[in-house]
Amino acid sequence: MRFYSLSLFLFSTSSTTVVVDGFAPHARSIPSNSAIYASSSNNNELSVESAVKNALSSLSGVALAAALWGAPATVAPHLLPLTNNNVIVSSSMANAKEMASGTGSRVNKDPESLLRYGLPIDNKEVRELQKSIESIRINISSKRKSSALDDLKKTKSIINKEAKMTSSCRDAKLCSSIISDMKTKFEPLESSLRASQDAPNGSDQERDALDKSYRVQDDIQKMLSKLEEQMVPEGYVTPVPEEYRDLPQLQGRATVEMVLKKPNGEQFDIEGTLSKEARMTMIIDGYASPVTGGNFVDLVQKGFYTNMDIQRSDGFVVQTGDPKGEADGYVGTPSKSVGAGKHGERLIPLEIFVKGDKGPFYETNIEDEGRGGEATVLPFSSYGAMGWAREEYEANSGSSQFFWLLFDSDLTPAGKNVLDGRYPCFGYVVEGADFLRDIKEGDIIVSAKVTEGAEKLLQPK
Repeated sequence: MRFYSLSLFLFSTSSTTVVVDGFAPHARSIPSNSAIYASSSNNNELSVESAVKNALSSLSGVALAAALWGAPATVAPHLLPLTNNNVIVSSSMANAKEMASGTGSRVNKDPESLLRYGLPIDNKEVRELQKSIESIRINISSKRKSSALDDLKKTKSIINKEAKMTSSCRDAKLCSSIISDMKTKFEPLESSLRASQDAPNGSDQERDALDKSYRVQDDIQKMLSKLEEQMVPEGYVTPVPEEYRDLPQLQGRATVEMVLKKPNGEQFDIEGTLSKEARMTMIIDGYASPVTGGNFVDLVQKGFYTNMDIQRSDGFVVQTGDPKGEADGYVGTPSKSVGAGKHGERLIPLEIFVKGDKGPFYETNIEDEGRGGEATVLPFSSYGAMGWAREEYEANSGSSQFFWLLFDSDLTPAGKNVLDGRYPCFGYVVEGADFLRDIKEGDIIVSAKVTEGAEKLLQPK
């Protein structure tokens, strides 16, 4: 039986349409998941989905949820989370309760930015630096060149607070080296931004200069990620209740690369660009989802997903993980606390990590905890966000099926869908997410490998 993630991607009470205006970089200039922020607009050109959402806009979030939950067949095959007894580990990864972003607010769609914000670090200066650096890209994307230069000036000022940043690093000398490397990129970034100012609007010269600005800014962001990763305290491990210690756990982050092909030898077509294979790189986050992430990495290492076909591709999600045969998931040694599925599947508990908590809570969802609307550490707000599938009314029924969310900020604003806090987001596609546009049912995962972080997988003893 294939599990279906709830298709409540119309879960919004806004009638606005979200658009992105301005410069779009050449595909060759940056990875597919660049930082693009959406803002609300009163654009009246509605897609079919937007029209449906508009028609439902008079319903409140709760009423809409109840209507769709009560008549699931009218929407699509789906899953809903219900609760069992919970195990709560509380207190703070962030200093204060954060509410999830809603309709009309900026939605951070950049997976690498979301991963940086998801790190268990506490350094005010580096967060200011991150905000400033990421704002440069936002302004490049909208061709606000003067604003991008202002952000660069601010970045230069913040980065001079080096001592305050390196004091949080495990290796202060390494962090100083990273900061020095970042500074070497400021001059070429400023030069390319000024060249874009001098070029005629809409000209090839302007586009070339903005493309170069994107590439240099992307280099700076990658260095920023390395800097922030150095600030994770030595030996930090997200706390997990003792009863789940007989399940694999990911103590940190791992990188997984998947390669997919079409069974008939056809090519993937992404806006006219043909490829014989779809290659995606994913960051799996054991800080936010140690049990879910550990389960996934363990199955990748076991070769479970190799040669498995894609079982759902409907415009909302791309989903796989249902093995051939009667079992709904991976058959293996079960956890004593969670138990096995009806065909011997190894099951894992529902795992949700809310910002401000010290660790995830288990076997219950965010609304059953009375915390609906609070922000999760990793939100479903990026194209290619990865979530764990399960049965409709069983919180602890996930085994091996997972999905990539085909995020649309208009239809699924963070905090206004039924995914955040109800399903664990355990990672993001950071390279190759565009391939999800043409991955169809029957396409085959010919390779799935852990390329970094395999040593962070803790196996049950």
